[in-house]
Amino acid sequence: MNALTLDPRTTALVLIDLQKGIVAMPVAPRSGAEVVAASVRLVAALRDAGALMVFVRVATSPDGGDALSPATDQPPAATASRPADWADLVPELGVQPGDVVITKRQWGAFYGTELDLQLRRRNIRTIVLAGIATHIGVESTARDAYERGYHQVFVEDAMSSLSAETHDFSVKQIFPRLGQVRSTAEVLAACALVK
Repeated sequence: MNALTLDPRTTALVLIDLQKGIVAMPVAPRSGAEVVAASVRLVAALRDAGALMVFVRVATSPDGGDALSPATDQPPAATASRPADWADLVPELGVQPGDVVITKRQWGAFYGTELDLQLRRRNIRTIVLAGIATHIGVESTARDAYERGYHQVFVEDAMSSLSAETHDFSVKQIFPRLGQVRSTAEVLAACALVK
């Protein structure tokens, strides 16, 4: 396992779908509240070190006209019944002016958004990635980031999924092929080294 080193000048923390409607869902192996708590620690440390903060949320237009709708065996959840604040980022994250907020309309955060443009204009080369759900939004974003040549650090205990099994599959089988899998404590220790 390679040692984790982070250059805050070229690093972005990218948090996926930590919004009210998703954080409140039943997830595993840890609760949405536990993922948010770990993410808050990451935000504090990486912001203090000088890294870019990127908050990604998923939303569709009020009429759902921009939602994906291909034929699938398992249809997506209905968007019409969501409360008005469903896509609001959880306040604990402390989003500040100057942070990048990306709204996506599908699983991955790159396609159809300005995420890649925002990262490249800021000379970002490393993405520290966390959020919900591990095997959907996080993994889709990770695959796209890998194809775009970004170095990635996956914060395993700052993620959760619809089941422990789907979380574990991404963490053990997919993420090691795309980057480095680390804990919140390991990322915080790497941040402390750059001060």
